[in-house]
Amino acid sequence: MKPIEPYYPGRAGDYSSTREGYRAFHPKPLPPDPPLHFSSRLLGLLSAASIEMGRLDGAAEILPDPDFFVYSYVRKEAVLSSQIEGTQSSLVDLLDYEAGAERPAYPRDVREVANYVRALNRAVTRIREGERITVRLLQDTHKHLLNKVRGQSGQPGTLKVRQNWIGPAGSSPATADFVPPPPEETRQLLNELVVYIQTDSLEPPLLRAALVHSQFETIHPFLDGNGRMGRLLVVLLLTDCGAVRRPVLYLSYFFLKHRDEYARRLQRVRDDGDWEGWVEFFLNGVRETSIQAAGTARAILSMKTEHEVQIGRTLGIRSGRGLQLLERLFHQPVISVGEVAKVIGTTYPPANTLVRDFVTMGLLTQVTGQKRNRFFRYSPYIEILQKDHLPSPFPRNFGQHGTRSRIIRRR
Repeated sequence: MKPIEPYYPGRAGDYSSTREGYRAFHPKPLPPDPPLHFSSRLLGLLSAASIEMGRLDGAAEILPDPDFFVYSYVRKEAVLSSQIEGTQSSLVDLLDYEAGAERPAYPRDVREVANYVRALNRAVTRIREGERITVRLLQDTHKHLLNKVRGQSGQPGTLKVRQNWIGPAGSSPATADFVPPPPEETRQLLNELVVYIQTDSLEPPLLRAALVHSQFETIHPFLDGNGRMGRLLVVLLLTDCGAVRRPVLYLSYFFLKHRDEYARRLQRVRDDGDWEGWVEFFLNGVRETSIQAAGTARAILSMKTEHEVQIGRTLGIRSGRGLQLLERLFHQPVISVGEVAKVIGTTYPPANTLVRDFVTMGLLTQVTGQKRNRFFRYSPYIEILQKDHLPSPFPRNFGQHGTRSRIIRRR
């Protein structure tokens, strides 16, 4: 006899009709009731994902300077997370923008990505200093995330005051794929979610992260930026509970690759109470992402060693300054000759000579063709970071087909 499935409609919440004539969803508080059914498959995935996340955390720690790996992965996550929302910016665009190398093709897009970096770094720092995840912290993070970019008309940092919905361009609340709970319920639902996050529990951190991400996306508490905030919240929760020593686990690439299944799994939680199916999907993402990121860390470490040897053989007695520059490039992979002079503590001519040597060795590539104010990229490093990016950014209207919230304007 086939075993009875533990999920059923109403397990995660219920729909109700509104005065405006559409059906909105009202989620039940976490944890799921009845509790998750831990099949042998789910237990195996939880164990495998936890092991791989631990290996990733360890791989980052053994790097000569773990901070440069975190630096790069925060930026990679920012690019991928923003691409889900329809931006065109690449990792190279972001690095050039931060260095002031040249004006990007889509300056507003790049600002969105840069905002993600600043918002995440700010929130992680506050958590490391002892602050817990609260509604106030989430609102402040959202405020910095949407500062002076698309979505700022949706009152950054403020919980929604108008109904939003998820659906294709041109859809209405009646035809939308999903209508989150009404604005008047948002603060209470978010407070309940924060209570769950802050409650000490023996639940595995990855399980809690999976449940919290799904619940946040269901509540959809802001008029815009909910997808980015929900993905960012996974990192904050794992940092808050001490599951990772450094924020290096990012799931945007996995969600991008499987965006249709991602949306389907979340909706099955709401419609059918299938928490188990969503958790399996989430854990598969953690496992795959951790394996890939650990491989990237090893590739970076191997490349760094090769370049140190190359610099020693090529520059001889001048290799000391060369190694100084190499260390800086992992933190600042786009750099000018003037900044190189500051790094190695010398005047412009010796710095220019060193940069020319790095270009000859294939370590640096000039960004612009001009003779003055030249910038150079540490191309081999950036290439490693981009290996698991999608072949090209999504079309600029990607966010209008099932990922961008729509606003219902009350009459």
